[in-house]
Amino acid sequence: MDEERALYIVRAGEAGAIERVLRDYSDKHRATFKFESTDEDKRKKLCEGIFKVLIKDIPTACQVSCLEVLRILSRDKKVLVPVTTKENMQILLRLAKLNELDDSLEKVSEFPVIVESLKCLCNIVFNSQMAQQLSLELNLAAKLCNLLRKCKDRKFINDIKCFDLRLLFLLSLLHTDIRSQLRYELQGLPLLTQVLESAFSIKWTDEYESAIDHNGPPLSPQETDCAIEALKALFNVTVDSWKVHKESDSHQFRVMAAVLRHCLLIVGPTEDKTEELHSNAVNLLSNVPVSCLDVLICPLTHEETAQEATTLDELPSNKTAEKETVLKNNTMVYNGMNMEAIHVLLSFMEKRIDKGSSYREGLTPVLSLLTECSRAHRNIRKFLKDQVLPPLRDVTNRPEVGSTVRNKLVRLMTHVDLGVKQIAAEFLFVLCKERVDSLLKYTGYGNAAGLLAARGLLAGGRGDNWYSEDEDTDTEEYKNAKPNINLITGHLEEPMPNPIDEMTEEQKEYEAMKLVNMLDKLSREELLKPMGLKPDGTITPLEEALNQYSVIEETSSDTD
Repeated sequence: MDEERALYIVRAGEAGAIERVLRDYSDKHRATFKFESTDEDKRKKLCEGIFKVLIKDIPTACQVSCLEVLRILSRDKKVLVPVTTKENMQILLRLAKLNELDDSLEKVSEFPVIVESLKCLCNIVFNSQMAQQLSLELNLAAKLCNLLRKCKDRKFINDIKCFDLRLLFLLSLLHTDIRSQLRYELQGLPLLTQVLESAFSIKWTDEYESAIDHNGPPLSPQETDCAIEALKALFNVTVDSWKVHKESDSHQFRVMAAVLRHCLLIVGPTEDKTEELHSNAVNLLSNVPVSCLDVLICPLTHEETAQEATTLDELPSNKTAEKETVLKNNTMVYNGMNMEAIHVLLSFMEKRIDKGSSYREGLTPVLSLLTECSRAHRNIRKFLKDQVLPPLRDVTNRPEVGSTVRNKLVRLMTHVDLGVKQIAAEFLFVLCKERVDSLLKYTGYGNAAGLLAARGLLAGGRGDNWYSEDEDTDTEEYKNAKPNINLITGHLEEPMPNPIDEMTEEQKEYEAMKLVNMLDKLSREELLKPMGLKPDGTITPLEEALNQYSVIEETSSDTD
C-alpha cells in the first residue's frame, strides 16, 4: 500500500508532494532490510519512477528524499535487476559530483545529495553484479579518487569522504583488477595514506616519526569512521604487497607504517571504536613488508632521554635496576627505543585471547604480525621476550595454568583450531630464538610436541632462522628447581615412589610381557601404530624408521 501511494505521487505529483510522500516512506522503512515478495513489482516501478524524477531540475530537499528511498529499495537485490542500467548509474554519478573535473564542492547545501548518492552507489554496487561491471566501464574508481582529492584539504565533509572510501573498498574487494589500478595507475597508496594523515591530524617530527599527544582528545566519530574505511581500502590495495615489494616502494610503505604506528597510539570515541580502529590497523600492518616495520619503534627523543637519566639519578644505587623496570613499564622503553606501539599490539593480542572466541579472524592476524616482527627485528623480539617470557622463578604450576600472557599462549598451543595453535606455538618459538631447549623450558614438551613434530625437531636442535647468540640467563630459583622439573608437563613435581621397586624379578617380567601383548594387539587391530623418529627428526612408522637407520649403519660400515 505504501508503494502504491508513493508511486502514484511520483508519477503525477509536483516536487513538494513527492518530497513529502517519499519522506514519509523513508521514515517508515528506514530500518527495513527484508521485503515482501508480493510487492516486488511495485518496488521496481517505484525505483524507475524515482530515477525519472532525479533527471529533472528539482529542489535539493526533493533530491535527498528521492535518494533516501532509493537507498532503502536498493537493499533488495531483485529490485535492482531492471533499474541497474548505464543511464541510471550516470544519474547517480552526476549527483555524487563524480562526473565533474573542476572543484565543485563549494555549495554546502549540495553535500546531503552527494552523501545520499554515494550511499545508493554503495548498496547498488554491493548487491548487483551488473553494477559492478558498469563500474569498470564507467571508470568509477578513478572518479572516486578524484573526489577524494577534492575533499583532502576541506573540513566538514567527512561524510562524503567516508562513503567515497567505502565505495572504493567495495570496488577493490569485488574486483582484483581495480586493486591493481588503484595501486599503480591511480596512486592509491599515497592518496589513501594522506587521507589517514588528515583524519589523524598528524604532525611530523621526523621523516617517519609523528608527534603523539597522549593527553589530547580522542578522535571524533566521523574521523574514526573515515580512518576505518581508509584502512580497509588500503588493505585491499596492498593485499599482495609482500609478494611484489620493490625497493622503490620502501619509502611509501615506511610512511604508511609510521601512520599506522600513530593510529595504534591514539583512541577513538568509544572503546569498541578504538578496538575496531586498531584491528584494521593490525590487518593493514600485516601487508607491509616486514623490512619496513622497523619504524614501529623509534629512538627516544632528547627530552625523553634526559628525563630517563634524571629519573635514574634520583634513585639510590641499589634501586636503579628496580627503577629501570618501573620506567620501562610506564613509558615502554627498551634498549633506548620507544616500544609503545609494540606494547599496544601486545595488549591488543591479550584482549583478543581473553575474548575466547573467533580466534582465527580476531587473533591470528596480530599473532602473525608479532611473530614476523620478532623474527626480523632483534629489539622487538627482545622486548616481547621480556614481556611474554620473563625469567622463570616459580615453576610449581604447569605452564598453561595461570593468567599471564605466557600461560594464555601456552594454552593456545593445544587449541582445537590447527591454525590458531600453530601460530601461537610459532610466536613462542621465535621468542625463544627457535631453540628447542629454550621453548621446552617455558612450555613443557607436551604442549610443544605438535610444533616440534611439524618442524622435525622432536629430537631437539633449533630452527632454520639465524638469531643473535646472546644467551638466556636462568634465575637461581629455576636452577635449584631444574633437576625436579617434569620435562613433559614443564613444572616442578615432588619425587614419586617407583611402583616396581617392591616387585620381584618374576613380577616385573610378567608386567613387561603383559604390556608387550597389549601393544601388539592394539597394533595388529590398527588401533595404535608404533612410530619412530627418522634421522631428520620427523615422525614415521616404526618399521620405516628402523629401516632408514639400518641403511645409514650399512653405509657407514662400507665407508669405514
